[in-house]
Amino acid sequence: MCEVAVEEQEREIGDLEQSSLVGGNGLVVVSNHRPVHPPLSVVLATVLYCAEFITAAFLCKKYHNNDDVIWTGFTIVFMLVPALLIQLTLTFIHRDLGRDRPLVLFLHLLLLGPVIRCLEALLVYSKAGKKEEPYVTLSRKISLKKGHQTPMELEIGQSERMLATHRNAFKRTAVIQAFLGSTPQLTLQLYATINEKYNLLPVRLALMIITLISIIYGAVVCNVLAIQIRYDDYKVRLRPVAYLCMIIWRGLEIATRVAALVLFSSALTYWVILVGVANLLFFFFLPWVEFWAKKGSLAEGVEKNFSKLGTTVVLCMFTLLYACINVFCWSAVQLDLTHRELIERRQAWGRLAMYYSGRFVENFLLITLWYFFKTDFYEYVCPPLLVAQLLVFYCLSVLFMLLFYQFCHPCRRLFVYNVHDCLHCVCCRRGRLQSRRNPADMPPSYSTAATMVLMSEGPLDPQNSQPPNPPSQPGEQETNC
Repeated sequence: MCEVAVEEQEREIGDLEQSSLVGGNGLVVVSNHRPVHPPLSVVLATVLYCAEFITAAFLCKKYHNNDDVIWTGFTIVFMLVPALLIQLTLTFIHRDLGRDRPLVLFLHLLLLGPVIRCLEALLVYSKAGKKEEPYVTLSRKISLKKGHQTPMELEIGQSERMLATHRNAFKRTAVIQAFLGSTPQLTLQLYATINEKYNLLPVRLALMIITLISIIYGAVVCNVLAIQIRYDDYKVRLRPVAYLCMIIWRGLEIATRVAALVLFSSALTYWVILVGVANLLFFFFLPWVEFWAKKGSLAEGVEKNFSKLGTTVVLCMFTLLYACINVFCWSAVQLDLTHRELIERRQAWGRLAMYYSGRFVENFLLITLWYFFKTDFYEYVCPPLLVAQLLVFYCLSVLFMLLFYQFCHPCRRLFVYNVHDCLHCVCCRRGRLQSRRNPADMPPSYSTAATMVLMSEGPLDPQNSQPPNPPSQPGEQETNC
């Protein structure tokens, strides 16, 4: 995982002004003539961490004053567990255990690691650009614009690399905070609100709003990390429309999932534990079952200084985070424990379709069981309308997900198959089944009909211009329809 973080540092450099230096092989040399971009993602992750921790602490005090032992205990657990894991993650990524930095380690023990890291990033940003860098690092990337692939050589200074390290570290802490702390915290507080007959405390409301923002931000970061890791040879840039589409997609998906679990738990309290544990265990052991089926060895790229036991522990924690993400939303990546980067690079449309189909059925069953087994009468809630709204919201989240992959994905031109192709493939299969049943009504074949092909004026993408692999070798294709 550390190697993945190091390899992604070059992608965090912002827009660079291109110089007129072009090599003989078509390589464009890009020099950095613009100021370094501020570490806004680092500041946002730190603000969300501090806001959630402080608000949860005030709510624990409120629960303690009201002698609510159960709510106090769970709130403290969901507040401290992600905070401790965040300190370990920051220490692990920055490799502080082998360096003489006692003050930083002491602040990590006080759970103030994100604060000191944010101050370090701001300090590096304030000093960047004031004097010329003594040396730069060259990184080669491929710029993808309108189907044209242009190799580029980026000059990256020391300040940019340090800021990229901080950005990548805080991206991972944002994911940990979102799905190991904010998601169960939001579920708990929403259940407590319903259980106490909508006695909505101001502190509880503030905590629920902060956790929802943290979850959506963490889910969007998951998408960005998945794109950057999968297409690490390309210079990836996301447009504002892509971010807006991801925010709506993730917001509707997570809100619907949390609402379904909370409503089900309000009617069948103990059964929701079985549902949650079953989901967690399934997604936790799925990568390991695939690992054992491939008869592979443990990835050696996690940490060279780790023993096999240490590597196994790190992989188990990584798999736990992966399982927690998939319990509430699509993780956007598939784990491959035999690979050095632990990530499957292919875009598996089949697994994506299976996940959302299964999650829709599960949410439908949870909401339906709540509708039939609910015991409390909600004066201002119409149960049939609420069920319909939740199902429609989840369908809208799937729609925005399809729109993102079809129109807003920065590397959509590299897909062997996109959303339109997969939907067309499904329709073709249905048409073939119907034609076999009714051969007389079979439409004319395209092999005997004239076909007009519109050729693009620009150069063809060498990856997309090649014919697809034969069906006998599905493993070499990027995905299966």
